[in-house]
Amino acid sequence: MNKAVFFDRDGTLNEEVHFLHRIEDFTWTEGAIEAVKFCNDHNYLAIVITNQSGVARGYYPEADIMKLHQWMNEQLREHGAHLDAIYYCPHLAEGKIRKYAIECDCRKPRPGMLLRAQKDFDVDMSKSYLIGDGDRDIQCAQAAGACGIRYTGGSLYETLLKGIQRDNRIEALS
Repeated sequence: MNKAVFFDRDGTLNEEVHFLHRIEDFTWTEGAIEAVKFCNDHNYLAIVITNQSGVARGYYPEADIMKLHQWMNEQLREHGAHLDAIYYCPHLAEGKIRKYAIECDCRKPRPGMLLRAQKDFDVDMSKSYLIGDGDRDIQCAQAAGACGIRYTGGSLYETLLKGIQRDNRIEALS
């Protein structure tokens, strides 16, 4: 089985911008690229899970998300890093776009995106982490059996390392 680090996107990998969908509005947080590279270099899958209700609200199409995520991986490749997968939830029950205006199991804090990644990549959740800036991220991690790490600013890389080292479920950096 594989181990993974699941990254929240907005407010964790990138600076918080409400309804971010344009490349020109994207700024990596401090240590974000290094955190992804750490995962790549230490046999953790690096997987993004992100709520993107702007789709359901009619603010932008899914194509904008795909373009931004492709660009993120291009940027990471320039630093010898990569994301193994990106999962996003475009749903919001009260959304304006009927196709996406549903209750789903993938909108955090529900664990649907993590469970789908677990199945797709044979992930051992007991050896995996979700790092994010909100309560819903930590709740999502717990619901899926992963360890939640709260990011409150500063270096994402340092926060990730400290979170892994504090985890007493496994040998930290094995």
